[in-house]
Amino acid sequence: MESMNYRNLVPSAGGSFSFAWRKIFEKAFLPLLLAVIIVGLLNGPGAGSRWQIHGNEDFPWIFFFPVVLFGLAYVFLFLPIIKYGEQYLFLQAMRDNEAEIKTLFEGFKNQYLNIILANLIVTALVMIGFVMLIIPGIIIACRLAFVSYLVMDKNMEAMKAVEKSWQMTKGHGWTIFGMAIISFFLAIGGLLVFFVGIIISIMWIHAAFATFYQSVLNANDDENPIPILGVNEVR
Repeated sequence: MESMNYRNLVPSAGGSFSFAWRKIFEKAFLPLLLAVIIVGLLNGPGAGSRWQIHGNEDFPWIFFFPVVLFGLAYVFLFLPIIKYGEQYLFLQAMRDNEAEIKTLFEGFKNQYLNIILANLIVTALVMIGFVMLIIPGIIIACRLAFVSYLVMDKNMEAMKAVEKSWQMTKGHGWTIFGMAIISFFLAIGGLLVFFVGIIISIMWIHAAFATFYQSVLNANDDENPIPILGVNEVR
């Protein structure tokens, strides 16, 4: 059976989720599954950094301060590298390239500073947008959805990735927002069937967004098209 490819895929929410669902079960299921589990486990300490202490005057605050610093460093200097690597791993799988767990950690040796800066810029812009009555934050989040892929896939600097994502997502904002809504309900559905369900849901969501990025890239990147299965797309 001939493997699916992106040559006839156009940017759409339904097409991205449909393609992603079939693709994750072709030959990269295990590494994608392991990647989601690993990132989920590594995300745990980040959640722990948001502890709150209420009304305890005897709490040794002098010891709490280093814990807070470590938590902030973990959230802003470690987790983004893993998460960007995870998204790049899913992109590689959607392209039928070999999906290797080591991809999760590639950012530490290749794009560390750009990943940190890109994550800070996107986080700051989205937070500012949400302060401005929420809707601007949603718009910014949708328009900057491709930043992580551009940093990892195109080796772009942080600001260039932000600018390029804004350009690439022009006209696709509502589609990305729709995919986010679909992802929310997929996650809820996954939670209803407990541990296995939520992992499959997360895999499907990551694969769908990676697919959508590639489909938009196919439609816009005329200068350097990505070879799919060893064949350049004829435009």
